Amino acid sequence: MATSSVLLCNPLSTLRRRRLIAVPAARFHTPISVATLFPSSVSLRRRAANCSLRSSTNSLVRSSSPRNVESPADEPTPIGEDSALFQLENQKLSSWLYFSVILGVVLFLLDLLWIDNSTGYGKAFVDSLSAVSDSHEVVMLLLILAFATVHSGLASVRDAGEKLVGERAFRVVFAGLSLPLAVSTVVYFINHRYDGTQLWQLQSISGLHEVVWLSNFISFFLLYPSTFNLLEVAAVDKPKMHLWESGIMRITRHPQMVGQVMWCVAHTVWIGNSVVLAASVGLIAHHLFGVWNGDRRLAARYGEAFEAVKGRTSVVPFAAILDGRQKLPKDYYKEFLRLPYLTITALTLGAYFAHPLMQASSYGLHW
Repeated sequence: MATSSVLLCNPLSTLRRRRLIAVPAARFHTPISVATLFPSSVSLRRRAANCSLRSSTNSLVRSSSPRNVESPADEPTPIGEDSALFQLENQKLSSWLYFSVILGVVLFLLDLLWIDNSTGYGKAFVDSLSAVSDSHEVVMLLLILAFATVHSGLASVRDAGEKLVGERAFRVVFAGLSLPLAVSTVVYFINHRYDGTQLWQLQSISGLHEVVWLSNFISFFLLYPSTFNLLEVAAVDKPKMHLWESGIMRITRHPQMVGQVMWCVAHTVWIGNSVVLAASVGLIAHHLFGVWNGDRRLAARYGEAFEAVKGRTSVVPFAAILDGRQKLPKDYYKEFLRLPYLTITALTLGAYFAHPLMQASSYGLHW
């Protein structure tokens, strides 16, 4: 019946397809006359007029329906990806088993080849930088510079590197070089954060501890959404360069930078010495470079699609929302009620209470 109705409503298709019509008798409930299959020119004009009238009526009804009226033009169609989306039904147990094995192997090799002072090269690396200057501030900046050069440098050549060795192999090289340098920087900061010249002492101010704690807590929610793709981070799934648009990206297009600035300001205000100030200057400078470099790489990869996303997002938090370029959905809060953010909450609280353990482990390395 679907074939016959289309043919009757479109007389031109009847004329074009006369030789292609196959009509099984069992599909029709009523006899079909020759006039039905081969209508006269008058019948064709009548049917065309009726179909045109029905089409106009349906269009009018659809255009006046509440659904179309409630779909404002100021809600642009999403171009980028939905960030922090985790769908349990799409997960494979085998992938997470591989991830667990890979994580265990990476942590074992990291300890063996870098952290353990008896077998690793981490202490020798830190000692070599410490030999450059007796200043903890200088060594702190050199550590950050080494990490930033490798991390941002490899990110800058990602497209060429992936073409040369493949996405997974490049991710292994990227992580294998960046992770030890990040560990060295964090350990040195923990061990020497109270060294240097005391510039101010504000810890006695009532309520400051709570403000600092809250700033640090919020800063961890400003991770770049690609961080949540653990299977891609571990190269279980093929790593991709994503163009995110929802969630935290509506507030700022570079949440990692904003979170790092919040973390640095909070620690600098609380501790108030020259070593922490030097670390904060280095980390913020690295992330500001990452803002420019990240936009450049996304523009090269996605072209006009990135320019469209860039036009309705901002680097400065809430700027695109305040000037009307970003329209938040009514249920925007649901973009944060997702497993990755619940996990971040648990890990951030866990890291806070594990501070004594982290400090003891760092002190034991004598870096």
